[in-house]
Amino acid sequence: MPRRNILVVDDSPTERHFLSELLSSHGYQVSTAENGEAALSCIRTSLPHLIIMDVVMPGQNGFQTTREISRDPSTQHVPIIICSSKNQETDRIWGIRQGAREFMVKPVDPIQLLKKIASLLEQAG
Repeated sequence: MPRRNILVVDDSPTERHFLSELLSSHGYQVSTAENGEAALSCIRTSLPHLIIMDVVMPGQNGFQTTREISRDPSTQHVPIIICSSKNQETDRIWGIRQGAREFMVKPVDPIQLLKKIASLLEQAG
């Protein structure tokens, strides 16, 4: 089975590095983007199998980017996990309404994140 590509979208270089290392060490191919606009550009170039999305970023935020991805027929099947420092229940509900399949609060538990990724990729086929 080919390696699954995961796009990590976060404006924090530290967070991108942490997630990239975690995912790479578990056999995933990782692409990164530092904001929503860069993420959309990456997706047009190479469609990922899953996206990990931050919310608070300069320019287009993660909620807006998630909505755009989930409403586009060519990308709506790609599962999105929002990983955000926003920890209110209203943030989680809003993220799911925008099209995210999961919402995790930072700092994320690596084991929980890996379980959610495996589950979503299995569901996606």
